[in-house]
Amino acid sequence: MSVQLPFEDRLQAAALLAQALERWRGRNPLVLAVPRGAVPMARVIADALGGELDIVQVRKIGAPLNPEYALGAVDESGWRYLSNAAQSCDPATIDAIATREIQRMRERRAQWAGDRAPIDPAGRVVIVVDDGLATGASMIAALHAVRARQPAHLVCAVAVAAPESLERVRPHADELVCLAAPPGFEAVGQFYRDFRQVEDAEVAVLLRTPG
Repeated sequence: MSVQLPFEDRLQAAALLAQALERWRGRNPLVLAVPRGAVPMARVIADALGGELDIVQVRKIGAPLNPEYALGAVDESGWRYLSNAAQSCDPATIDAIATREIQRMRERRAQWAGDRAPIDPAGRVVIVVDDGLATGASMIAALHAVRARQPAHLVCAVAVAAPESLERVRPHADELVCLAAPPGFEAVGQFYRDFRQVEDAEVAVLLRTPG
C-alpha cells in the first residue's frame, strides 16, 4: 500500500492500517493499543475488523539525565528490554526507574479500565498497534509481554517507523504491518499534521465503551 505523508491525524492512519489488516476481519482479533496515543487508533481498527479492544502497557526506561532518551522499556510483568546504551548506566538506577514505571502502569490501568480485567490473548490473533516506532524499545517490550501469554498469531501494526527500528522489531512478531518507513526519521510526530496528546479521559471512555 502506498501512502502519502504526513498523515492528517491518527484516525486517518488507523483507517489505512485497518485496510492493510483486512484479512483478519471476521477472525475476532484482539487489538491491543500501546497507550495513550494508539488507543483511538486501535478502537478504529478493532471496529473495522470486528475485534476487541484492550491495551498492552509498556513504559520507557529513560536515561537519568535525559528522560526522553530511551535506554529501554519495561512491561507490566516487569520484563525489560534494554538497548546497548543502557550498559553505561548504573544497574541500580535502572532498577529504580523500572520499579517506578511498573507502579505507574498499575495505577493507570485502574484509572483507565476500572475493575475490568485485561482480555486474555491466549490462542487468539493479536494485533499490537502504535502510532509510530522511534527507537522500537516500547514495541519490543509490548510484543514480548503479549508473546508470553501465548497468542496464536502476533501482529505488529504501526503507521510509520524509522527503518532501522522496523528491522529491530521485526523478529519479535509473526507479522509486521507498517504503512511507511521514510528516511530522515527524527520523531513520530513529524509525520502527522495533527499529533495532539490523547488525554486520560478519552482513553478511559474508549476502553470502557463496548465496541
